[in-house]
Amino acid sequence: MAQMMYWEAIRRAHDEEMARDPLVIAMGEDIGVAGGTYKATQGLYDKYGPERVIDTPISENGYTGLGIGASFLGVRPIIEIMSVNFAWLATDQIINTAAKVRYMSGGQLEAPVVIRSPGGTAHQLGAQHSARMEKVFMGIAGLRVVTPSNPKQAYGLLKSAVRCNDPVFINEHELMYNMKGEVPDEEYFHPLEGSEVAREGIDVTLFGYNISVHWCLQAAAVLSKEHGIEAEVVDLYALNPLDREGIKRSVAKTHKAVIAEEDEAPVGVGAEVMAIINEECFFDLDAPPVRVAAKMVPIPYNRALEKAAIPNAQDVVQAVLKLFGR
Repeated sequence: MAQMMYWEAIRRAHDEEMARDPLVIAMGEDIGVAGGTYKATQGLYDKYGPERVIDTPISENGYTGLGIGASFLGVRPIIEIMSVNFAWLATDQIINTAAKVRYMSGGQLEAPVVIRSPGGTAHQLGAQHSARMEKVFMGIAGLRVVTPSNPKQAYGLLKSAVRCNDPVFINEHELMYNMKGEVPDEEYFHPLEGSEVAREGIDVTLFGYNISVHWCLQAAAVLSKEHGIEAEVVDLYALNPLDREGIKRSVAKTHKAVIAEEDEAPVGVGAEVMAIINEECFFDLDAPPVRVAAKMVPIPYNRALEKAAIPNAQDVVQAVLKLFGR
């Protein structure tokens, strides 16, 4: 196992897939000469040249559409949208073209395109640069959505996505690019479907994805040490399709559930997980599931207000204590 940062793992996956297949290209704003806003394509421009590492204009709908169109002809583009906030501009191409073309063409066309984009609330970027759009994309039929919570997943999911014939949206979190973790020395492919048990437990299940997995792990440590509650943490790294069986299996084991997300609660990941639990695990429950989510406000620029708007590990702890009547 090698220790590397999240962005290094993404860059390694880019490099390996581009070296293997000349039809794999990368495109996006500042990914070439500058090496990417978060360094995820650093060095690739010098290695593969401007025809395969393409610096695009500031025109998300245009270059996303260009990449999707190229994928119809066998090219396998990895499109980086610099910030998921700007992906709003490309939703027509992603939702109306990439996600629907196989169905609408009766299988005659495929869109084997990967769209990577960082999002989430970083540090004082303001309301228009703090979007969490996973709940928008996870409800789109025909579009796979994954969201890595560690460098190993970031590496393996990108490699699997490049070789998948479905369009795949990879939702990364801006605060995680410098996170270090173990990545296999050998080539590794992470499944695009499923979930992972990040921590075993018997008393309550904490569901999270990307950054909220880490809140859940921190909360589980506090709950064990200070309250004698052993929490299981389930990493929902695949948001479309969600791992219904994995969700059911953990709830049947612990009989209690808390779902943590950085996004606002309405029509979100937590709402969908809660619906699955209520529809399919109702008689396994000892208490109603609880959601931990952001306040229903545009994310403030002011640091104190920003922190107040976004949940954290302590909020997860309090939600669990509420479930236990403490």
